[in-house]
Amino acid sequence: MDANSILNYLSQYGVIFIFIIVFLEYLNLPGLPAGIIMPLAGLWISRGEMNFLFVLILSVIAGVIGSWALYFLGFYGGNFLLDKYINKFPKQKKYIDEKLEYLRSKGHIGVFVSRLIPVARTIIAIPAGVLKMNFFKYTVYSALGILIWNSVFISAGYILGEGIFKYIG
Repeated sequence: MDANSILNYLSQYGVIFIFIIVFLEYLNLPGLPAGIIMPLAGLWISRGEMNFLFVLILSVIAGVIGSWALYFLGFYGGNFLLDKYINKFPKQKKYIDEKLEYLRSKGHIGVFVSRLIPVARTIIAIPAGVLKMNFFKYTVYSALGILIWNSVFISAGYILGEGIFKYIG
């Protein structure tokens, strides 16, 4: 799918498209990565088709809701799922143990920092749930990290779009 196709989807489906893409990414499901969609959303905003703050807040809400699903998966079934996973992929045990220990030592700051690191940002919810971190604090630190991540990517597209439209306009 090329940038024009995505911009057409944005024009046709608007914020619903953005919400679904970001939500699915924070569920760690394959699809269009938000790292591509967010800059294109910024470009779309620069065309005057949507409000920057509204799109940013919507993307944060979608990310938080998606991460809640994985948090609760970890909270209620995490140890069972981790044991199944480790039995199937025993070489991953060390990596998983390191991530759990990282969260144990860093706490909610570890969640925040992880939200700013590619790959870790979408999977950190499961270990947080396994460790039964305080849900309210988990949500606040996740939302702050998601806000920064999405702001950077939407802003990049917006700035690029502003430059393009000034140049060709």
